[in-house]
Amino acid sequence: MKTIRKLHWLDWLVLALLAGFFGYIWWKIDGSLNYNWRWHLIPDFILRYHTGREEWFANLLLQGLITTIRISIYASILALVLGTVLGIARCSANLTVRMLARTYLEVLRNIPPVVVIFIFFFFLSQQLIEALNIESWARGIARSDNPGIWEFFFGDMRRFPSLVSGVIVLALFESAFVGEIIRAGIQSIEKGQREGARSIGMSRYQEMRYIVLPQALTRVLPPLANQFITLIKDSAIISLISVQELTFKTVELVASTRMIFEAWITTAAFYFVICFGLSMLFRRLERRRRT
Repeated sequence: MKTIRKLHWLDWLVLALLAGFFGYIWWKIDGSLNYNWRWHLIPDFILRYHTGREEWFANLLLQGLITTIRISIYASILALVLGTVLGIARCSANLTVRMLARTYLEVLRNIPPVVVIFIFFFFLSQQLIEALNIESWARGIARSDNPGIWEFFFGDMRRFPSLVSGVIVLALFESAFVGEIIRAGIQSIEKGQREGARSIGMSRYQEMRYIVLPQALTRVLPPLANQFITLIKDSAIISLISVQELTFKTVELVASTRMIFEAWITTAAFYFVICFGLSMLFRRLERRRRT
């Protein structure tokens, strides 16, 4: 109620214009395109009851959403590790290490994501999966009597190689942005603290581990949180390499049912709920940390 009272007449005008715009779009779709809305079918593609087994099961959209969440979590952890290494390398005293890290970061940050995804997938991810024989290992687990714990963390083990490909490709791409965030955090630490560490006999490694990195990571938590939300949205790109996440499942649903608007609006709502919820959570945690 307090928020509503604070709204200015100009705020109400903007809200009215937005409502009018979306109403016009809805009218054009319903009238000009003569589109047959079938919203009543969407819940069955999220969660459906199996009459034979007498149990509920996750259908296409919920399967894709769960895969998206798994990929986002694992890719963010890997991107944080790689990004931290790259950020430290960007601040290295060794010119060669510093230039190699900068080259990696600049190349990935200035090439379209789709191009980077395909390059990493065909030249790195696929080769790594074949070299480690991950596909046959995952099939062996899928045929075993008790694959429950594996399926809880990784889903259908028959699709485990595609999950690994998506995590590796997404993490390598996002690590470039995480690396720049970590580099900015390291360079924000005052020189006096470093000089103080060296004056008491700390090595460069000890100085980075005990003095610089703990403070740098604390300072860059807000941009890292924003990057994690960006990673969730960027995960839609890996549907191009047949990783069966939410966007890929939505394409399957549209191809089989022709429910174009219902499927994509539902998918957009899923992404919005996750990203907006995380944004509110990170904002609250940041306020609590400041307090």
